[in-house]
Amino acid sequence: MTVENHPKAADVDREAAALKELDDEAARLAASMTAPAPRKGPAAPWQEIVTDRALFVDIVAVMAAVTLGYVLRFDRQVHVELFEPRGGQYVLISVALAEAWVIAIGLAGARSPRILGSGREEYVRVARGSLALFGLTAIVCYLVKFDLARSYVAVTLPVGLVLLVVGRRVLAARLHAERAHGRFQRRTLIVGGRDAVLDLCRRVDRAPEAGFLVVGICIPGGAGVPSPVDGVPVLGRVEDAAEAARTIDVDVVAVTASDSATPAALKQLAWDLEVTGAELVVVPALADVAGPRMLITPVDGVPVVQVSPPGYTGLQHAMKRVFDLVVATLIAAVVAVPMLLLALCVRFTSPGPAMFRQQRIGLNGKPFTLYKLRSMRQGAEESLTDVLDGEVGVYYKRKDDPRVTSLGRFLRKYSLDEFPQLLNVIKGDMSLVGPRPQVALEVAQYDDALRRRLFVKPGLTGLWQVSGRNDLTIDQGTRLDLYYVENWSLLGDIGIMLRTAREVFAPSGAY
Repeated sequence: MTVENHPKAADVDREAAALKELDDEAARLAASMTAPAPRKGPAAPWQEIVTDRALFVDIVAVMAAVTLGYVLRFDRQVHVELFEPRGGQYVLISVALAEAWVIAIGLAGARSPRILGSGREEYVRVARGSLALFGLTAIVCYLVKFDLARSYVAVTLPVGLVLLVVGRRVLAARLHAERAHGRFQRRTLIVGGRDAVLDLCRRVDRAPEAGFLVVGICIPGGAGVPSPVDGVPVLGRVEDAAEAARTIDVDVVAVTASDSATPAALKQLAWDLEVTGAELVVVPALADVAGPRMLITPVDGVPVVQVSPPGYTGLQHAMKRVFDLVVATLIAAVVAVPMLLLALCVRFTSPGPAMFRQQRIGLNGKPFTLYKLRSMRQGAEESLTDVLDGEVGVYYKRKDDPRVTSLGRFLRKYSLDEFPQLLNVIKGDMSLVGPRPQVALEVAQYDDALRRRLFVKPGLTGLWQVSGRNDLTIDQGTRLDLYYVENWSLLGDIGIMLRTAREVFAPSGAY
């Protein structure tokens, strides 16, 4: 009997073939379960440009702060020795600190293209990286018993933070201007329900500084339905978002409210986008809510957004009142003489009193007397309906109002007629920052949303005034006022006042 015909040998061959088939099937299964590698192509040129700009600004700011701290601490003496006297040792410390500072800011994510130009979050990351470095430096010095000069740190850290924030603000202004002209944009696909997609597209169009360029949308019904956004094609249904993102090579996929955007669908979309390199952005169904009011808490793997209620009373309002009183008094002392001269000009250039008084509606609907330098001819209120052709809406202000005097146009252009309202701020009728006060005729036409303007004191300036004033539409201005009411903060008030100073010297939209 030959080996080939032996029954045991045949069994061995069959078992070997079966094992080989099992091995092949396991290999195919493993290959099918292996996720494709995410795309890791080169960064977009604009991302490299803005990152390099931020790095340059960080290096310059840090070097200037460290150098100033060294010079002030050691009396501008030149030390030849490296370690003796003590100032020479700080040459090496300064170099090491500057390098570590720039690295710390990068590790804090402050040079990520996603947050450059974003404002508050960018500055928070810059401060976080800086404070973390100096905190770590203090701990190390304590452990090794090295007495780091406190005056050196007291100058270097605050000066560095100021220079870093100022530098980043300049960069942000430049980036926003470039994006307003269509540069440095992220190609964006918006996914969601028809109305939600339309609303998000409108908001993106109003905020080009955010850097989103909508190149396509995915809505229920897919490519067979007309696009709700002019010039933006419908690329498919919500379920087709990943394929559409691959087809047109987008940088961002923004998902907004939709019945199809279930947790399972979002998870699958995130997985599908890994191979494209596109960033997934989920837009919550919360409009005009500031970041500090939102707290994200994970619940069994699901991020839950908690929204704190607006603060209309409490310690912050007490601090706001103290801030208003102190700052308004100081400003009033500075502008008292110029205001007196302007009042004399008003008095002698047109008949009537220099000061104009009018009843306005303030906090919680309480009326008060508002003070202004008169910018119209005497008795102008009696001819209001004639000027407006009988229509007096919630916001009435005619650009070419014939009642305004020649001097009044100058006063209005530079907001000089508003300065007497510092007296209203000192009295407590108004705040330095808030929605502008309106007359009873306007307030009587408020709907439920507009009535929320009365939840805070009216202001001498406000978010509407520093964002374009009368150049904005009524809807845009109303949205800004309501956003302020819901999300105000003392730090935000300071920012609005700084922007107001710029508007006074470079006015736009004032009449």
